[in-house]
Amino acid sequence: MSKPKLGIFSLTGCGGDQLQILNMEDELLDLVSRFDIVDFQEGSSRKVEGPIDIAFIEGTVSTQHDLEKLKIIRERSKILIAMGNCAIEGCIQSMRNGETTLQERLKDVYDVDESFFDARLSKPITEYIKVDFQIPGCPVEKEETLKGITSLLQGDSPPYYSYPVCVECKLNEYPCLITEEGKPCLGPVIRAGCDARCPGLGVDCIGCRGPVEGAENFAAEYEMLIGLGYTREDILKRLRVFSGEIGGEFLGGLDDE
Repeated sequence: MSKPKLGIFSLTGCGGDQLQILNMEDELLDLVSRFDIVDFQEGSSRKVEGPIDIAFIEGTVSTQHDLEKLKIIRERSKILIAMGNCAIEGCIQSMRNGETTLQERLKDVYDVDESFFDARLSKPITEYIKVDFQIPGCPVEKEETLKGITSLLQGDSPPYYSYPVCVECKLNEYPCLITEEGKPCLGPVIRAGCDARCPGLGVDCIGCRGPVEGAENFAAEYEMLIGLGYTREDILKRLRVFSGEIGGEFLGGLDDE
């Protein structure tokens, strides 16, 4: 029986999610033995055209080339997974979307009015194509990614966390950094799956896994942070770092009163 074909692709980004796969080390050897890896930019120079059973894509669509490449990968792939917050929500590259235009940024940074590298506003791949599964994080969690790949190999869905980091905090019996220390922790509205690593070390959650679906606690979180003296601008900046303009949407309809 032939091995399933696996492709791990990058668009515009730092490459940190692919690096996490390389960091699997011993587990990576088992992964290689189970799949026919047809594309893995950071792991191999081998590139094979044709159909792909499972594709992972990291990064944002930031150029026309990115968009064309993305659509081709989608056409080739039976299952496609958005890997990391750049691919899911836009992350750092899209944090200023809606505040300035692309032309203004090009002028500020390069002192040119035209895009000389076919740039476009950075957007997550979820804006352009159907994504079958998501593995969040900046970067992704190594263990969660490995579980996701193994689950897909067995015909199952990757792990999905429908609850916030706060739940993991409580399960680990960590003190609440908002109520006890007045820190602007985003744990109540951010996807779990990290085992509350940062709060466990006394560091407030900065939202690297993106908002939990629904984020029903957001109004209460916002009210608490405003009550602690943080401004709307403080909260907006914090949300947008890893969630881009999607993070800013959570402030819609909320005020400082």
